[in-house]
Amino acid sequence: MRKTNVNLDTAPSHRIAMILLGIAVTPVLLSSSSLGSQLSSSALITVVAIGSLILTVLAAINMCVGEKARLPTYGIVKYPFGEKGAVAINILMAVSLFGWIAVTASMFGHSVHDLLAGYGIHLPITLLVAMGCVIFVASTAFGFAVLGKVAQVAVPIISVMLCYILYRAFHGQGVPLGDVGQMNTGVAISTVVGTIIVLVTTLPDFGSFVHDRKHAIVAAVLTFAIAYPLLFWAGAMPSALTGKASLLEAMAVFGVLLPTALLLIFATVTGNAGNMFQGTLVVSTLLTRFPKWQITIALGVLAAIVGSMDIMSWFIPFLLFLGVATPPVAGIYVADYSLYRRGGYDEAALAREPKVKVLSFVAWLAGSLAGFAAIKGVLTITTIPSLDSILVASLCYALLSRLNR
Repeated sequence: MRKTNVNLDTAPSHRIAMILLGIAVTPVLLSSSSLGSQLSSSALITVVAIGSLILTVLAAINMCVGEKARLPTYGIVKYPFGEKGAVAINILMAVSLFGWIAVTASMFGHSVHDLLAGYGIHLPITLLVAMGCVIFVASTAFGFAVLGKVAQVAVPIISVMLCYILYRAFHGQGVPLGDVGQMNTGVAISTVVGTIIVLVTTLPDFGSFVHDRKHAIVAAVLTFAIAYPLLFWAGAMPSALTGKASLLEAMAVFGVLLPTALLLIFATVTGNAGNMFQGTLVVSTLLTRFPKWQITIALGVLAAIVGSMDIMSWFIPFLLFLGVATPPVAGIYVADYSLYRRGGYDEAALAREPKVKVLSFVAWLAGSLAGFAAIKGVLTITTIPSLDSILVASLCYALLSRLNR
């Protein structure tokens, strides 16, 4: 049995929280501006609070599973899906993570390009994307310890810059807004949850590094109950004040483009360092012959190629599709842990059990379909598609696995 080992090279809760925040900054800044431009200030606070509470509960559970297993997400899914069946899930995770690596690399290149263009310097975006990927690889190739040090430096800088941007937004001369078009509350909460749900699904990666269960729960609370709602609110307020749909557009109204561009650049560095770390973990389970540092470099090269293309228009919808298909995996491995693995993860069980557990894929498919149905308005359980998919997958797995046994 794999049980918690306090002698492992583990980290305290605050360090894990710093790394998670570094990863979360980029997607939050991308989505919060759109939310802020479509909600009143009071509605924004309510929506962010509810969404963050949901994420905190899910994050605490998933972190505790990782702490118990001392395995990454891609090792844990072998138990409910089977050793060979887990390969398909790992491919899904790998595609999702690589997609965000490429999109964030593209965002880095465009942010640096816009910043330099303001000073009359024009460099090819392809070159800037490649330079960004070199930074991402360097921040990741030396493992978890270096990733933590990058976050410890970058996250405080991001926080200071974001506070300065907020100060300028509240004290600047913005354009007075009329009535703000109200987004549906369920859709708004789904945006808060869905922005980071793929990271929450893969939190066992980080739970496996915490000192103990207490630190796992504290890390989840620090990240998603305290820092995440503040970050989301800070990213949304400039757009709420100006009605602009992006942070750069909003801060252009106040004449604060340089700090905003620098903020986005720092955010992409910390975000993609974390994405690279997780991407390396999952690809290493598929390509076991290669050392992890080589996989990290290969991901960096591929991200430089794909990130240099005009991918944003068609790739983001594809990643949102994966954002509904990925959360059911968490519902299944949490149900599997609650029902069968509370005493630990027995590696010998993998040899005794089927290599592909078909019923687990049925549960995953049911959860994914529930999420898509919720998006289309055909089926609504909680009004939050990703949460619907997790609940349906978890219940289906619990029922089907019991019947099978």
